[in-house]
Amino acid sequence: MKSKPVLCAHRLRHVPRQFSWIDQRLIRDGHIRGRTTGALALYLFLCTVADAQGASYYSDGRVCELLGLETLELGSLRRELVDAGLVAYRRPFYQVLSLEAHKVERESADIESAGDTPLEASGDLQCLGELLRAMREARAL
Repeated sequence: MKSKPVLCAHRLRHVPRQFSWIDQRLIRDGHIRGRTTGALALYLFLCTVADAQGASYYSDGRVCELLGLETLELGSLRRELVDAGLVAYRRPFYQVLSLEAHKVERESADIESAGDTPLEASGDLQCLGELLRAMREARAL
């Protein structure tokens, strides 16, 4: 394997005390394909402010202020991320979801946009995969 040079040794990255990361599978597994730049900016923001479980709470107003968005635009970008299986949302909480079990090709065709209702239907945050399985089972009945 080819060695990569360190260009700025005094600025090497270290895992900070607070928890935050961007999973490389976001690119490697194609999760960014088809996402708008606004949705990717929101995803970066959510990854940055999330705790170790991926959970975060920022009011819509604060997110809009920090990202320079309008409220309707935020709702659209959030829906894009939920539909892509990248985040779960139940007002006012976000959860950045693991990319481990999520396959873009397998689930993207099955996703139905239905507002925030499916994620609000239960009292708990649910990952998109669980919702899709429940929808498939309901259709089979």
